[in-house]
Amino acid sequence: MRLVKALGEEQLSVKVMMERIGLKDRENFLDYSLNPSMNEGYIRMLYPDSPRHPRQKYLLTGKGLALYNSICHGDS
Repeated sequence: MRLVKALGEEQLSVKVMMERIGLKDRENFLDYSLNPSMNEGYIRMLYPDSPRHPRQKYLLTGKGLALYNSICHGDS
């Protein structure tokens, strides 16, 4: 899961996540990467009550961090 790996332990904007993954089409990124990851509980919004907050960022949930650690550090 490239998005989980790109986020890591940071809080990132949509623009920065797209740059890290190498995507340019925001609509496709939202439809095929970010929204499914949020729906599956891997990623959450920093300001969930204000989705269009000017400083909105995204971060991994506990489930997302577990997957990130599994990907990056193995299942040791």
